[in-house]
Amino acid sequence: MSHTTLRLALVQAASGLDPTENREALDRLAPGGHDLVVFPEAFARDFGEAGSDVSPYAEPLDGPFATELAGVAQARATTVVAGMFEQSTDPERPFNTLVVRGAAQASYRKVHLYDSFGYRESDRLMAGPIAPVVVEVGGWQVGLMTCYDLRFPEFTRRLVDAGAEVIVVPAAWVAGPRKVHHWRTLLTARAIENTVYVAAVGQPAPRYTGHSMVVDPLGEVVAEAGPGDEGEPVVVTAEVDRATLDSARVTNPSLANRRL
Repeated sequence: MSHTTLRLALVQAASGLDPTENREALDRLAPGGHDLVVFPEAFARDFGEAGSDVSPYAEPLDGPFATELAGVAQARATTVVAGMFEQSTDPERPFNTLVVRGAAQASYRKVHLYDSFGYRESDRLMAGPIAPVVVEVGGWQVGLMTCYDLRFPEFTRRLVDAGAEVIVVPAAWVAGPRKVHHWRTLLTARAIENTVYVAAVGQPAPRYTGHSMVVDPLGEVVAEAGPGDEGEPVVVTAEVDRATLDSARVTNPSLANRRL
C-alpha cells in the first residue's frame, strides 16, 4: 500500500433511534475502495431529544455495534470509524466514544462534553481521559476528536504533538444561527494553524449542520458536502497527499517556529 496518499470517504448520514437499523446501515452505506471510512458521532444511536437518557443504549467495545463495524471493515479491507455510546463505570453516564476497527483498532472517548449553546451533555455522558489518540492507517498518523472538541485548539495541538498528520472529526454539530460558519471556520483554522489535513463528517440537516468536508494543510477545502437531509446520505471522498503536507510545512513552518 502506498504511503504517499490516503483515500478517505466521509459518510454524511443520519442515525436514528433504533440501534438495529443503524447497525444495518453500516454495511449498506460504507463504500469500498478507500483506506479510511468515517461515519458521524453517535451513529450507533442518535442522541434523541435534548437531555434525554442515552444510557440504555450504551454498549461495551466488543458489543453488537463495534462487532458489526469490524465486520464491515473486514469486508471492505479498510479501516472504519464510527461513534457510539460506551458503557462506563457510571451506569447512568456512558462515554461518547469513537470506535476504530479494521486495519487499525482503537477507541477514543470524547473529552470535551457539549455544555454549551443551551445543552448540557455532561448531565448524561462521562468525559473521557485527557489523552491524545492517534492511530496509523495506511502509513499515515490519524488523530481522533469528536464534535465539540473542535472548539479547543489546544486539544488538536496535543494530537499533532503526538504525531497526527490527519485529524478526523466525526460530529453531530447541532444546527442553529452561525453554526455552519463556526464549523467551517474552526475546521479550516485547525488545519492551517497545525499544517495538517482535517477530515470532518457530520450528521445532516435539519437537526444537524452536515457540511462534511476535507481541508488541506494550507486551509484549502478539498471536498465538501452541503447540509444534506436525513433521507439521503452523501459520501464525500478525497485523497490526502504527503507531498502537499510536506510542502505546506515548508511554506508555513508554524510548528517549527513555536515559542510557547
